[in-house]
Amino acid sequence: MNEILRISKTFFGYLKRPRLYPELGRKIIKNIFSRNAAFRGKEKTFLWASAKAISPEEAIKNLFGFEMKPFSELFPEELKAAQQKEKSCPIKMGGAGALELIYSACEFTHAKNVVETGVAYGWSSFAALLSLAKRNGTLYSSDMPYLDQNGDQYVGCVVPEKLKSNWTLFRHADKESLPKIFGEAHEFDVVHYDSDKAYEGMSWAYSQLYPRLRAGGVFISDDINDNSAFQDFCEKNGIEPTVVDFEGKFVGIFLKN
Repeated sequence: MNEILRISKTFFGYLKRPRLYPELGRKIIKNIFSRNAAFRGKEKTFLWASAKAISPEEAIKNLFGFEMKPFSELFPEELKAAQQKEKSCPIKMGGAGALELIYSACEFTHAKNVVETGVAYGWSSFAALLSLAKRNGTLYSSDMPYLDQNGDQYVGCVVPEKLKSNWTLFRHADKESLPKIFGEAHEFDVVHYDSDKAYEGMSWAYSQLYPRLRAGGVFISDDINDNSAFQDFCEKNGIEPTVVDFEGKFVGIFLKN
């Protein structure tokens, strides 16, 4: 019954937002005709990622050439305030990811333009913005509303007010948000993917984001173990990525040549 209620709330959430109708149509088609394709190659990539995986500390040292400092040391007051905001949030969303990895990528590239997909509480946004604010750079984010939880107003809730002037948030599905973002910025220093985890969705987004990442820029994708989209993309494009083991999940990262 709970699952039926959740699906019903999500469906009516879409119906109340005409700007999301294209995504509703795509989801209906996907769930009817290609539900199992979302996990294509999952077993293959799990073995591949497991064999390659290193810690965030090792990845930052190997890729960027400096030692990782935990966020609790870099930004103790900001982190404590953000954790309190998450704790007081009445709905449950995705937790904090590899904050140090995202922040280090922005510092390494001296980022001015960063694009991310997937926001939730805004932990990855928080990490990128703390770096971008130093250079008055801009973070462009794409995220869907949390339709089954009436959580629209809580997306990005951990981001401090003082950082929001460097943040542009698009509240659409990636297929609608990314063209709008590319209309505002044509090249990015860092790409962070953390939205649609289906094979087709990941593959499509990679094909759009990668050409707009500058040479020397950093590409990061969360949850690459959900299917083989990241592995297949890297193999197709001759990319040798770094795989990071973060709390039992795998993050893919590489520098663009």
